[in-house]
Amino acid sequence: MAARTLAHGMGAFFKECEHPQNRWSKCLHPYTIRYRSSSGKQTEETGFSTQDLAISRLTEIYKEKRGRPSSQARAERIQKYGSMRFQEYAAEWIAGQRHLAPASMRHLESLMEHHILPALGSRRMNSFDHKVVDGFIRTMEQAGAGMATQANAFDKLRAILLDAHQLGLYAESPLTGVKPPQYDPSRAVIPTLRQLHSLREAGDDAFKLIVDLMSGCGLRNGEAAAVNLNNIVADDVYRIRAGHHVDRAVRPLETPESLAVP
Repeated sequence: MAARTLAHGMGAFFKECEHPQNRWSKCLHPYTIRYRSSSGKQTEETGFSTQDLAISRLTEIYKEKRGRPSSQARAERIQKYGSMRFQEYAAEWIAGQRHLAPASMRHLESLMEHHILPALGSRRMNSFDHKVVDGFIRTMEQAGAGMATQANAFDKLRAILLDAHQLGLYAESPLTGVKPPQYDPSRAVIPTLRQLHSLREAGDDAFKLIVDLMSGCGLRNGEAAAVNLNNIVADDVYRIRAGHHVDRAVRPLETPESLAVP
Protein backbone atom coordinates (compact mmCIF):
# COMPACT_ATOMS: atom_id res chain seq x y z
CA MET A 1 0.00 0.00 0.00
CA ALA A 2 1.65 3.21 -1.19
CA ALA A 3 1.06 6.52 0.54
CA ARG A 4 1.62 10.10 -0.50
CA THR A 5 3.47 12.15 2.13
CA LEU A 6 3.02 15.91 2.51
CA ALA A 7 5.83 18.35 3.33
CA HIS A 8 6.74 19.84 6.76
CA GLY A 9 5.67 16.74 8.68
CA MET A 10 2.00 17.28 7.91
CA GLY A 11 1.36 13.56 7.45
CA ALA A 12 0.30 11.32 4.57
CA PHE A 13 -2.80 10.09 2.78
CA PHE A 14 -3.49 6.84 0.95
CA LYS A 15 -6.14 4.30 -0.10
CA GLU A 16 -6.40 0.80 1.36
CA CYS A 17 -7.40 -0.76 -1.91
CA GLU A 18 -5.46 -2.50 -4.68
CA HIS A 19 -5.59 0.45 -7.07
CA PRO A 20 -2.31 2.34 -7.82
CA GLN A 21 -1.94 6.06 -7.08
CA ASN A 22 -2.60 7.07 -10.68
CA ARG A 23 -6.07 5.49 -10.39
CA TRP A 24 -7.07 6.99 -6.99
CA SER A 25 -8.96 9.88 -8.56
CA LYS A 26 -11.25 7.43 -10.40
CA CYS A 27 -11.49 4.90 -7.55
CA LEU A 28 -14.54 5.10 -5.24
CA HIS A 29 -12.73 3.80 -2.16
CA PRO A 30 -12.26 6.45 0.60
CA TYR A 31 -8.96 8.12 1.42
CA THR A 32 -7.25 7.50 4.77
CA ILE A 33 -4.89 9.99 6.42
CA ARG A 34 -2.04 9.25 8.82
CA TYR A 35 -0.34 11.80 11.10
CA ARG A 36 1.36 12.22 14.47
CA SER A 37 -0.79 13.70 17.24
CA SER A 38 0.53 16.40 19.57
CA SER A 39 1.60 13.64 21.97
CA GLY A 40 3.63 11.95 19.20
CA LYS A 41 1.27 9.01 18.72
CA GLN A 42 0.63 7.83 15.14
CA THR A 43 -3.05 8.32 14.28
CA GLU A 44 -5.23 7.45 11.31
CA GLU A 45 -8.57 8.81 10.10
CA THR A 46 -10.56 7.52 7.14
CA GLY A 47 -13.71 8.29 5.17
CA PHE A 48 -12.50 11.14 2.95
CA SER A 49 -14.14 10.95 -0.46
CA THR A 50 -11.63 13.13 -2.31
CA GLN A 51 -7.92 13.91 -2.16
CA ASP A 52 -8.65 17.57 -1.48
CA LEU A 53 -10.69 16.70 1.63
CA ALA A 54 -7.89 14.49 2.94
CA ILE A 55 -5.27 17.23 2.40
CA SER A 56 -7.59 19.82 3.97
CA ARG A 57 -7.95 17.70 7.10
CA LEU A 58 -4.18 17.17 7.38
CA THR A 59 -3.64 20.93 6.99
CA GLU A 60 -6.20 21.65 9.72
CA ILE A 61 -4.49 19.24 12.12
CA TYR A 62 -1.08 20.74 11.32
CA LYS A 63 -2.30 24.27 12.09
CA GLU A 64 -3.85 23.12 15.36
CA LYS A 65 -0.56 21.56 16.41
CA ARG A 66 1.35 24.71 15.46
CA GLY A 67 -1.06 26.83 17.50
CA ARG A 68 -0.44 24.81 20.66
CA PRO A 69 2.48 25.51 23.06
CA SER A 70 5.65 25.35 21.03
CA SER A 71 7.60 23.47 23.66
CA GLN A 72 7.03 21.06 26.49
CA ALA A 73 8.50 23.60 28.90
CA ARG A 74 5.90 26.19 27.94
CA ALA A 75 3.11 23.63 28.25
CA GLU A 76 4.32 22.80 31.75
CA ARG A 77 4.34 26.49 32.69
CA ILE A 78 0.77 26.89 31.51
CA GLN A 79 -0.29 23.83 33.46
CA LYS A 80 1.50 24.98 36.62
CA TYR A 81 0.59 28.67 36.68
CA GLY A 82 -2.72 28.67 34.82
CA SER A 83 -4.64 27.08 37.69
CA MET A 84 -2.74 29.02 40.36
CA ARG A 85 -4.64 31.57 42.45
CA PHE A 86 -3.71 35.18 41.76
CA GLN A 87 -2.59 35.73 45.35
CA GLU A 88 -0.08 32.88 45.04
CA TYR A 89 1.23 34.09 41.69
CA ALA A 90 1.47 37.67 42.99
CA ALA A 91 3.43 36.48 46.06
CA GLU A 92 6.01 34.83 43.77
CA TRP A 93 6.17 37.94 41.60
CA ILE A 94 6.67 40.24 44.61
CA ALA A 95 9.46 38.00 45.90
CA GLY A 96 11.29 38.69 42.64
CA GLN A 97 11.11 42.50 42.99
CA ARG A 98 14.46 42.66 44.79
CA HIS A 99 15.33 45.95 43.12
CA LEU A 100 12.61 47.84 45.02
CA ALA A 101 13.63 50.11 47.87
CA PRO A 102 12.00 49.41 51.27
CA ALA A 103 9.58 52.34 50.93
CA SER A 104 8.52 51.21 47.45
CA MET A 105 8.03 47.65 48.67
CA ARG A 106 5.83 48.85 51.54
CA HIS A 107 3.76 50.85 49.06
CA LEU A 108 3.39 47.80 46.82
CA GLU A 109 2.36 45.56 49.73
CA SER A 110 -0.18 48.15 50.89
CA LEU A 111 -1.80 48.32 47.45
CA MET A 112 -1.93 44.52 47.30
CA GLU A 113 -3.42 44.18 50.77
CA HIS A 114 -6.07 46.89 50.57
CA HIS A 115 -7.08 46.98 46.91
CA ILE A 116 -5.83 44.22 44.61
CA LEU A 117 -6.01 41.00 46.65
CA PRO A 118 -9.49 41.62 48.14
CA ALA A 119 -10.86 41.91 44.60
CA LEU A 120 -8.74 39.37 42.69
CA GLY A 121 -6.82 37.23 45.17
CA SER A 122 -8.87 34.02 44.78
CA ARG A 123 -9.20 34.19 40.98
CA ARG A 124 -7.38 31.59 38.85
CA MET A 125 -4.66 33.05 36.66
CA ASN A 126 -6.04 31.47 33.48
CA SER A 127 -9.40 33.22 34.00
CA PHE A 128 -8.13 36.76 33.46
CA ASP A 129 -9.28 38.73 30.43
CA HIS A 130 -9.95 42.40 29.64
CA LYS A 131 -13.42 42.17 31.22
CA VAL A 132 -11.95 41.06 34.55
CA VAL A 133 -9.39 43.87 34.54
CA ASP A 134 -12.00 46.47 33.60
CA GLY A 135 -14.25 45.14 36.37
CA PHE A 136 -11.42 45.63 38.87
CA ILE A 137 -11.13 49.29 37.88
CA ARG A 138 -14.88 49.74 38.32
CA THR A 139 -14.67 48.11 41.75
CA MET A 140 -12.11 50.69 42.85
CA GLU A 141 -14.28 53.49 41.48
CA GLN A 142 -17.32 52.22 43.38
CA ALA A 143 -15.26 51.93 46.57
CA GLY A 144 -14.32 55.60 46.26
CA ALA A 145 -10.58 55.03 45.86
CA GLY A 146 -8.68 58.15 44.83
CA MET A 147 -7.42 58.47 41.28
CA ALA A 148 -3.79 58.22 42.37
CA THR A 149 -4.56 54.97 44.21
CA GLN A 150 -6.47 53.61 41.23
CA ALA A 151 -3.61 54.41 38.87
CA ASN A 152 -1.00 52.86 41.18
CA ALA A 153 -3.06 49.70 41.81
CA PHE A 154 -3.71 49.24 38.10
CA ASP A 155 -0.01 49.72 37.36
CA LYS A 156 0.91 46.88 39.76
CA LEU A 157 -1.80 44.58 38.40
CA ARG A 158 -0.62 45.33 34.87
CA ALA A 159 2.97 44.39 35.75
CA ILE A 160 1.86 41.04 37.21
CA LEU A 161 -0.39 40.16 34.25
CA LEU A 162 2.30 41.14 31.74
CA ASP A 163 4.65 38.78 33.54
CA ALA A 164 2.06 35.99 33.19
CA HIS A 165 1.54 36.86 29.52
CA GLN A 166 5.28 36.52 28.88
CA LEU A 167 5.11 33.03 30.39
CA GLY A 168 2.55 32.15 27.75
CA LEU A 169 -0.56 31.92 29.94
CA TYR A 170 -2.59 34.06 27.55
CA ALA A 171 -2.83 33.97 23.77
CA GLU A 172 -3.83 37.64 23.99
CA SER A 173 -2.88 39.99 26.82
CA PRO A 174 -5.80 40.52 29.26
CA LEU A 175 -4.86 44.20 29.24
CA THR A 176 -5.64 44.69 25.56
CA GLY A 177 -8.35 47.31 25.12
CA VAL A 178 -8.50 48.27 28.81
CA LYS A 179 -8.52 52.00 29.48
CA PRO A 180 -6.33 52.63 32.57
CA PRO A 181 -7.36 55.08 35.30
CA GLN A 182 -6.26 58.59 34.40
CA TYR A 183 -4.50 60.33 37.29
CA ASP A 184 -3.97 64.01 36.56
CA PRO A 185 -2.59 65.63 39.72
CA SER A 186 -3.56 69.23 40.23
CA ARG A 187 -0.87 71.86 40.10
CA ALA A 188 0.86 72.60 43.41
CA VAL A 189 -0.10 75.92 44.96
CA ILE A 190 2.40 77.91 47.01
CA PRO A 191 0.68 79.53 50.01
CA THR A 192 0.79 83.31 50.27
CA LEU A 193 2.53 85.11 53.09
CA ARG A 194 -0.87 85.88 54.65
CA GLN A 195 -1.80 82.19 54.54
CA LEU A 196 1.51 81.23 56.17
CA HIS A 197 0.89 83.71 58.99
CA SER A 198 -2.56 82.16 59.50
CA LEU A 199 -1.05 78.66 59.64
CA ARG A 200 1.51 79.76 62.23
CA GLU A 201 -1.28 80.98 64.47
CA ALA A 202 -3.11 77.64 64.35
CA GLY A 203 -2.27 74.39 66.12
CA ASP A 204 0.20 73.57 68.86
CA ASP A 205 3.93 74.25 69.04
CA ALA A 206 4.83 71.06 67.14
CA PHE A 207 2.54 72.06 64.28
CA LYS A 208 3.99 75.58 64.18
CA LEU A 209 7.52 74.15 64.07
CA ILE A 210 6.62 71.92 61.12
CA VAL A 211 5.09 74.88 59.27
CA ASP A 212 8.27 76.93 59.86
CA LEU A 213 10.52 74.08 58.66
CA MET A 214 8.44 73.51 55.54
CA SER A 215 8.08 77.16 54.58
CA GLY A 216 11.46 78.42 55.73
CA CYS A 217 13.70 75.46 54.86
CA GLY A 218 11.76 73.74 52.12
CA LEU A 219 11.34 70.44 53.93
CA ARG A 220 8.56 68.08 52.91
CA ASN A 221 5.89 67.45 55.54
CA GLY A 222 7.21 63.97 56.39
CA GLU A 223 10.79 65.27 56.63
CA ALA A 224 9.75 68.17 58.85
CA ALA A 225 7.87 65.79 61.18
CA ALA A 226 10.99 63.64 61.52
CA VAL A 227 13.42 66.46 62.40
CA ASN A 228 16.17 65.39 64.81
CA LEU A 229 18.80 67.61 66.41
CA ASN A 230 21.39 64.86 65.91
CA ASN A 231 21.14 65.46 62.16
CA ILE A 232 22.70 68.94 62.45
CA VAL A 233 26.17 68.25 61.07
CA ALA A 234 27.41 71.87 61.06
CA ASP A 235 26.26 75.29 62.26
CA ASP A 236 24.43 75.88 59.00
CA VAL A 237 23.94 72.34 57.60
CA TYR A 238 21.16 69.92 58.45
CA ARG A 239 21.34 66.34 57.15
CA ILE A 240 17.90 65.06 56.05
CA ARG A 241 18.12 61.37 56.92
CA ALA A 242 14.56 60.21 57.63
CA GLY A 243 10.90 60.85 56.98
CA HIS A 244 7.65 60.45 58.89
CA HIS A 245 5.29 58.08 57.02
CA VAL A 246 1.52 57.67 56.94
CA ASP A 247 1.75 54.80 59.43
CA ARG A 248 3.40 57.24 61.88
CA ALA A 249 6.74 55.47 61.69
CA VAL A 250 10.01 57.33 61.10
CA ARG A 251 12.16 55.54 58.53
CA PRO A 252 15.46 56.38 56.78
CA LEU A 253 15.22 58.06 53.39
CA GLU A 254 16.32 56.13 50.32
CA THR A 255 18.66 59.01 49.43
CA PRO A 256 19.73 61.27 52.31
CA GLU A 257 20.13 64.95 51.47
CA SER A 258 22.01 67.87 52.97
CA LEU A 259 20.27 71.19 53.59
CA ALA A 260 22.00 74.53 54.10
CA VAL A 261 20.14 76.33 56.88
CA PRO A 262 19.93 80.11 56.34
